[in-house]
Amino acid sequence: MALTAAGAGVATYATAVERNAFRVRNEVLPVLDPGARPLTVLHIADLHMAPWQRAKQDWVRSLVHLEPDLVVNTGDNIGHAEGLSGVKRALEPFKGIPGVFVHGSNDYFAPVVKNPLRYLTGPSKSRERSPELDIAPLDEFFEGELGWLSLDNTARAMTINGSNIEFFGTADAHRGWDRLDRLAREIDEMRENVGWQHDAMKPETVRIAVTHAPYQRVLNSFVTQGADLIFAGHTHGGQVCVPGVGALVTNCDLPRSLASGMTVWRHARGASYLNVSAGIGTSIYAPVRFACPPEAVLLTLTPADIGYS
Repeated sequence: MALTAAGAGVATYATAVERNAFRVRNEVLPVLDPGARPLTVLHIADLHMAPWQRAKQDWVRSLVHLEPDLVVNTGDNIGHAEGLSGVKRALEPFKGIPGVFVHGSNDYFAPVVKNPLRYLTGPSKSRERSPELDIAPLDEFFEGELGWLSLDNTARAMTINGSNIEFFGTADAHRGWDRLDRLAREIDEMRENVGWQHDAMKPETVRIAVTHAPYQRVLNSFVTQGADLIFAGHTHGGQVCVPGVGALVTNCDLPRSLASGMTVWRHARGASYLNVSAGIGTSIYAPVRFACPPEAVLLTLTPADIGYS
C-alpha cells in the first residue's frame, strides 16, 4: 500500500509539478575578443508547444525581460498539429531581437503515441506514421516576422554588440538530415564573402554552431570547423532522471553524462564549449519530468581577458 501511494505521489509530482517548474540556467563563457562588450544569448529548446499550454507560453514570453542580445532556437517547437498558434504567442515578444534557428523533426511531424520503454534500447526510430505538418508557416514566422536566420545545413554571419559572429548549423541529425559536406562548403563560402578573418582592423570572429540533436559526428564536425560554442537540444536532459544516477537516455549517441548542461567537447586537437539544454516542453503523450526540470538557458559571453570564478 505504501509503495503504491509513493508511486502515485511521484507520478503526480512528475506530471503536475516538475513539468511546469520552469527555470533559467545561467552560464558565463569567456569567448569574446579582449575588450569586447558582453553579449547575452538566450537558448530556447524543445518547446513542443500545444495551443492550450498558456502557462508555458506566458513563461517563455516573460524571458524577453532578460533582454537577450541574441536568441538561439534549437528546434522541436511544435508539439501539436495546431501548435503554431502557441509558438507565435510565446515568441512574438522577441520580434526585432537577432536570432538563429534550426529545426527538429517535430517541426515537420505531429506527435504520435509511443512506448517510452523503447528509448531504453537506443535512439528512437520512425516506426509510427506521423501526420506531416506544413513547415512554411513556422519558417515565415521565424524569418519574416521575428527576423531570425535559418541555419539548417547552412552558414550565416552578423555583428552583434560590436562582435563579429559566424553561425553554422545542421538540420535534424536524428533523422539523418544533416549534410556535413554541404555545410563545409557553405561555411567556406560564407567566410570568403564576409572576409573577417582577413581584416586586421576587425575584432576576432566568434564561431557559434547550432544543431537540434547532438550526435557525435555533428559535434566533431563543428569542432573541426573551429566552433567556439555549440548549442543543442533534443535530449530533454533525459526527461526522467534517477537521483544520484542521472539521465537514463539521451535519444542519440551522446553519453548520458552529457544529457544536459555546459561542458567541453573535444575532437582531434580541437575543443568547443557545448551547451545541451534540457528543453522546455515534452510530448503531449508523455507529459512528465522527474529530477530534470524544464529550462531555458541564458549565456553571458564575455571577453577572454575577464575572469569569473
